[in-house]
Amino acid sequence: MTRDTELPLHRLLGRKVLDADGRSIGRIEEIHAEPRNGELVVTEWVLGAGGLLERLGLVAMARVLPPVRAPEVLDWAELDLADPERPRRRPGARTEDGHPPTAARR
Repeated sequence: MTRDTELPLHRLLGRKVLDADGRSIGRIEEIHAEPRNGELVVTEWVLGAGGLLERLGLVAMARVLPPVRAPEVLDWAELDLADPERPRRRPGARTEDGHPPTAARR
């Protein structure tokens, strides 16, 4: 990723993600990344209340809190960030290795 295509991640936290039909599928609450070639590269976007608990480090407390839906985890390639103010889930997205991304993990 070049400097021209980098995006400050704080601008995405809390943003509502829309599906292809314009319906909300949740808010970006957590971002997973891993080191590659000396940089951190986004691997997954975590949506929903479960993602917020993860970001705040409260996953273990989920047992004593009211039930919270498991987070939806999107592969990095599933998110269209052409308009960072209105991120959208790409229908039929593919990862860089050509495989369909994992849509949800529980």
